[in-house]
Amino acid sequence: MFGGLRYDSFLTEYNIMTFLSYNSMFILIALGMTFVIMSGGIDLSVGSVVALSSVVVAAVSPYGIEVALPVGVLVGVATGAINAFVITRLKVVPFIATLAMMLGARGMALVISDNQSVPVSWDSNFTHFGLGKAFDYLPWPVVTTLIVFIGCWVLLEKFPFGRHLLSIGGSEESSRLMGLQVERTLWGVYVLSGALAGLAGVMLASGFGAGQPLEGMGWELSAIASVVVGGTLLTGGLGSISATLAGAILLGLIFNILNFENGSGTITFSAYWQSVIRGGFLLVVVIIQAKIINKARAR
Repeated sequence: MFGGLRYDSFLTEYNIMTFLSYNSMFILIALGMTFVIMSGGIDLSVGSVVALSSVVVAAVSPYGIEVALPVGVLVGVATGAINAFVITRLKVVPFIATLAMMLGARGMALVISDNQSVPVSWDSNFTHFGLGKAFDYLPWPVVTTLIVFIGCWVLLEKFPFGRHLLSIGGSEESSRLMGLQVERTLWGVYVLSGALAGLAGVMLASGFGAGQPLEGMGWELSAIASVVVGGTLLTGGLGSISATLAGAILLGLIFNILNFENGSGTITFSAYWQSVIRGGFLLVVVIIQAKIINKARAR
């Protein structure tokens, strides 16, 4: 409401569609992060996986989106599977396992691209996915993200997987005693997170016309901030897909408004301030969560 009243072009179709299309990447990785955090884990590798996927799909973009899309998702699935293997079989804590993948995936992206942006093919239909519109109205990234959101909501709310996931996040040991397939569920969680990061990499390359090996830095923190702002507990066992979507959109709107303020000359915020604001949001919400949890335990 504030943006619509203050800026003439805030509620225009161009700004709305651009906003939704750009933030589709952040929403995707936030949805995957929601499942991970609800399980009591963390995935610090998603930003690097986005970069790696974007570089790989840019290289295969001459074959069209029909090849590039599944290849990008498979890159994410592979990294997610490695994370799951290290966490469930080698018993490495998620923070360390995904931190190692964050460094490894980023390094691989730089090696493949030779530390340069990888241009995509404009002769195939690859860029239509990032820049085109479905039914000449909604951008394909928005349509894709909406489909993924519905699928994630159904998976969490209507399938046993969702109940098992919340149980594991609440108490992994109790879930084992109840006979739940803890390892299998965790594999699904990290593979899903990787797959959505890979899909976001396809959107990045297709929408910006190049694979970006240095892109995605700090995106994992944006995803965590969206999840936590949406009310999902960092300790696991409680969360909502719909609330994560709302949290991601809220953060995106704040930065969109700041961009308009920059354009009007009222304030002067560099892009680096976005990280400061995300960090501030994350800190405030985590403090609030900690107080709520402590009060609940005291009762």
